[in-house]
Amino acid sequence: MLTEEKVIELLSPIQDPYLHKSMVESGSIRELKIKEGYVGLKIGLVHTGTPEQMQLQQQIVQVLKNAGAESVGLRFEKREDVEAEQQPSGQQQGAPSILSENSKTEFIAIASGKGGVGKSTVSVNLAVALARLGKKVGLIDADIYGFSVPDMMGITERPKVKGDRIFPVERFDVKVISMAFFVEDNAPVIWRGPMLGKMLMNFFSEVEWGDLDYVLLDLPPGTGDVALDVHKMLPKCKEVIVTTPHATAAFVAARAGTMAIKTNHEVLGIVENMSYFQSESTGEKEYVFGKDGGKRLAEELNVPLLGQIPLGQPEIKEDDFAPSVYELTHPIGEHYIQMAKTIIEKTK
Repeated sequence: MLTEEKVIELLSPIQDPYLHKSMVESGSIRELKIKEGYVGLKIGLVHTGTPEQMQLQQQIVQVLKNAGAESVGLRFEKREDVEAEQQPSGQQQGAPSILSENSKTEFIAIASGKGGVGKSTVSVNLAVALARLGKKVGLIDADIYGFSVPDMMGITERPKVKGDRIFPVERFDVKVISMAFFVEDNAPVIWRGPMLGKMLMNFFSEVEWGDLDYVLLDLPPGTGDVALDVHKMLPKCKEVIVTTPHATAAFVAARAGTMAIKTNHEVLGIVENMSYFQSESTGEKEYVFGKDGGKRLAEELNVPLLGQIPLGQPEIKEDDFAPSVYELTHPIGEHYIQMAKTIIEKTK
């Protein structure tokens, strides 16, 4: 059975990537908890959200699981009490970035006024639909507190780290990066606004995206810190606003749309999710959450209604698990293809 003393002993040979001292000697281990096969650690680093952090994370998890830990929970926080002996790799000169002025990548943020409207489902399926139409697509799970994209797409592997670059995971021909890759065992992220912005910038600058036509960003709901950071970092970013037909959802979504307009982000249109339920036996539509909330929102913001997505569930395949991705031939999958075609046309 692992004890605190044993864990400290196991971690002693591992070096802090910036201070070049043992994690124990440098005081990088801020908290340590052990309970019934679970080891929880809070690690302090001078630079967070970097390839070095990911390498350190993988090293810690491997060492502890090899020693008998059933699960490992890691949280990283920024240290202000010491200075690093080197800069994070993404700050080195010549690091490629999709944010450069020469980049032809089109950024599209998927936003909503409130949670629970299916924004991440729309993000995932719209990205997959664009890829199915032959576009080179990246997807950033920027919902840093409520990250869910890897699980929705059935992604189980982690990004590879080569040198000082992170290579995103590819699934359904979409390159994916998410906060989920930087935590263990679905641990909560307890960060303040400035750290969120830094992590988001690292998603742009330290990830080897390659040549992309589109990068979609699954934003947190509302108009908080991450949404503000996106507006500052990506002044030419376009947006898609997701709502349900319910009057309250559409009312709250109007705030996200208004924020986009006030910051000169073009709103490509509204997606009304969970628009209705259609019976397979009778074909009759039932408007479970009301009717035409998305249409009214589109009229209020003077933008198109891109689509009305019915309630449904993808076919779950055990051998190719992706619980939120609709097949191309699925009726809802066809809705996403039509929306993707409209977006391609609007962004030419």
